Amino acid sequence: MNDANMQRNDEGIRKARESFTGRNLTEAQTDIVAGLTGIINRHIQKTGSFREPLTDYAHAFARSEKFDAMKGEMIIRDFYTARYGRTMNATREALLENEKNLPETAREQALQASRQTLDAISKGETQPFYKAYDREGCALARSLNITESGAKHLMSESYREVEGRELYETGKALEEKYHRPRVEAARQERAQTLRQNPAR
Repeated sequence: MNDANMQRNDEGIRKARESFTGRNLTEAQTDIVAGLTGIINRHIQKTGSFREPLTDYAHAFARSEKFDAMKGEMIIRDFYTARYGRTMNATREALLENEKNLPETAREQALQASRQTLDAISKGETQPFYKAYDREGCALARSLNITESGAKHLMSESYREVEGRELYETGKALEEKYHRPRVEAARQERAQTLRQNPAR
């Protein structure tokens, strides 16, 4: 998280603390709800949904407090709205609406993200497909203000249209060719070091 995002995050939490719901929470409850709203917002950014995690976290939160899960959910929802300036559903809908109305450059950006994913697997300090794909998908999602799952779908689709191959299969093949040997070499080196210097 960069400094600007951290500052926005701190400002959002401060506003939520001063909201009607926030003023009625203890310090511990505020910290817990701030954490939960951050997790739920992250889940919305990733998948475009929040219902299941909200229900799970509301139940978990309520178990340690003197109120039921419905009140726990209401507190989390209110704190979220105060913190982010819109409801969970409005956040979700905005991301999904953006996915329907992508700019003209979106497909080219997605293709570039796909190619950067493959470069990260096969060049320099290599990395596994899942990590490179996730990093590029997150960056594309932030750039287009869409969900990460939507960005990854766009990347795969754009790559398939231009290259005639699946991004996943291409990435996994490159991982086997370039990244796996480096991992195995590092593993053997570590094992050798442990044999030479056993813990006492």
